[in-house]
Amino acid sequence: MKKIVDKYDKRLITDLPRVLFPGKIQVVISEDEAARAVQYLMRQSLLGFDTETRPSFVRGKLNKVSLLQVCAEDVCFLFRLNQLGMPQCLIKLLEDRKITKVGLSLHDDLHSLNQRERFNAGTFIDLQNLAKEMRIQDMSLQKLYANIFGQKISKGQQLSNWDADNLNEAQKLYAATDAWACIQLYREMKRMQEEGFELEVKSEE
Repeated sequence: MKKIVDKYDKRLITDLPRVLFPGKIQVVISEDEAARAVQYLMRQSLLGFDTETRPSFVRGKLNKVSLLQVCAEDVCFLFRLNQLGMPQCLIKLLEDRKITKVGLSLHDDLHSLNQRERFNAGTFIDLQNLAKEMRIQDMSLQKLYANIFGQKISKGQQLSNWDADNLNEAQKLYAATDAWACIQLYREMKRMQEEGFELEVKSEE
């Protein structure tokens, strides 16, 4: 039976082995590319989901969401919304109710996407809700992954320029890993809920 803690010590993450998305990454910058990507994604039953926004270092200024990453098990599509906008095929995917899309802190992601183009969100599952059901206090992707899998997701690219003309390889891998990690966490957390797990309470120490 897997053992986890309710509150993970962030200091332990540094020494964990790093996990990276092992599949293919495709950057999407045109409507034709988006249509082909969505056609593939619509054949899946479970997708990982995340967004990236260029950080603003000016108080009160918020930038529009730059990137939408949608990941299947073996391939992750990076939709460059700052260049592509929100084509109708992408709206169709976001509104679809048959495909389960898994992310973390989805309220923020969906709100940001709605700032670009209004849509009615389809079937989404927020990992933070699963964590609460399991009495896990940590809500960040990095801490959840460390707690569940004992591996580290690097956040080194989080504050990089997501509106750059071309994303570098580190940015691509960072973005794909975050979306892919959501799939891995969802499957394992659901398995643990069904088969049982041991929770050690650290928050009371």
